[in-house]
Amino acid sequence: MTKKDPSGGLIISPIKNGTVIDHITAGEALNVLRILGITGSTRECLSIATNVRSKRMGRKDVVKIENRELRTEEVDRIALIAPQAKINIIRDFRVVEKKGVEIPEIIRGVVRCPNPGCITNTNEPVASAFEVLPKGLHCLYCDWLLKDDIAEHII
Repeated sequence: MTKKDPSGGLIISPIKNGTVIDHITAGEALNVLRILGITGSTRECLSIATNVRSKRMGRKDVVKIENRELRTEEVDRIALIAPQAKINIIRDFRVVEKKGVEIPEIIRGVVRCPNPGCITNTNEPVASAFEVLPKGLHCLYCDWLLKDDIAEHII
């Protein structure tokens, strides 16, 4: 059931069990769904709000997923495109756990190197490895610096 708030906007219904991903960088909610493998043809019940007003961020996105709790590797992927995101675990309509995301110093097997000549893009059984730097992601194999469109390279 969706209700209206006094300002005329819509309030998204609470979920009984699942995960709420709050403070997603504005415009990144659909990339978060892609990272989680949610295509719309799956059975998850979703609520998505994009470009919602936020005192802290100006604008933000919010994703609610019923009956699913995120794995650590999924949270690590989300952190790359939404470093301010907050993960709320909901059980019986209550927040039982609330945590921020953390970007690890080295990420392995999470991002595809855009360099076609990188060993990770050949038939060798080598997982990608990137060092996280303030200016982007540095491939530890070919020295490629990935600065833009990180979301498009997340595996």
